[in-house]
Amino acid sequence: MPKTLKNAAVAASSSWTDPDGVRLPAGEVHAWERGTNQTVCGLPLHRSALGRFSHVTWADVQPATGRDADEVARVCPRCAAGMGARRDERPWTRVNPRP
Repeated sequence: MPKTLKNAAVAASSSWTDPDGVRLPAGEVHAWERGTNQTVCGLPLHRSALGRFSHVTWADVQPATGRDADEVARVCPRCAAGMGARRDERPWTRVNPRP
């Protein structure tokens, strides 16, 4: 059985600074386990030029519910699956289903 992560931090392709002066992730975000040099999906942080955001949790960068997701363009689907996202979670709902 694979190991599940509960407190993953974030690694991102770029960053931005909010009005309070806090550096936050932007661009493409990946889940990152503190103490390792790779993301949950297996990308090496240094070779992929990903910045570490140890003060931001994975839940905070989810576009649907996260508070730090203002500049997030894409969430890595492999990292999302590794963190427990389900494949059948759809961002849309059928308005007028066929009979």
